[in-house]
Amino acid sequence: MEKLNPVAPIVQIMCMDKLKIVVFGSYNAGKSTFIRSLDPESRHIEADNENGSTTVALDYGRVVVGDKKVYLFGTPGQERFEFVRQILARGTDGAVVMVDSTAEIDDMTLYLCEWLTDRDIPFVVMLNKCDCTDASPEKFVDVICDGYAHKISAITGENVYEALAAFVNRVNAVSRKNK
Repeated sequence: MEKLNPVAPIVQIMCMDKLKIVVFGSYNAGKSTFIRSLDPESRHIEADNENGSTTVALDYGRVVVGDKKVYLFGTPGQERFEFVRQILARGTDGAVVMVDSTAEIDDMTLYLCEWLTDRDIPFVVMLNKCDCTDASPEKFVDVICDGYAHKISAITGENVYEALAAFVNRVNAVSRKNK
């Protein structure tokens, strides 16, 4: 007779009210600002550079969306930190790909969307900086694999919580469907 593991169901029940979401994106896309706008007490490991500061390890924030405690992990945008992205992506329930809608489409954004799709990780594209006069979110249509994106402004907070809440609801629906 096979022994049952009594710990596994308890762990599963404890995790049902929590989600881990990793925020990916290119350098200066607004990942840290996005997390700060959702959690003003969030933590950031940054270093100073010629443009101010940049994330060199991770950002961490928490927010409650409905009945879910959402834990946000922001990744560095520079290519040299690929190993950090790989570590933070472990066990993620979903991902945000932050895009600077004032910039051109870059290889990092294309790579991230493909990488998440290949791993069947649910993700949303956040078209950031849509409050800027030179924003052109429509040029990112081809990047959005399944047409799921939100226009936001992390700096002003416009549509940030609403976009995250919509994504959390989508992740919940997908996870319920797969059970």
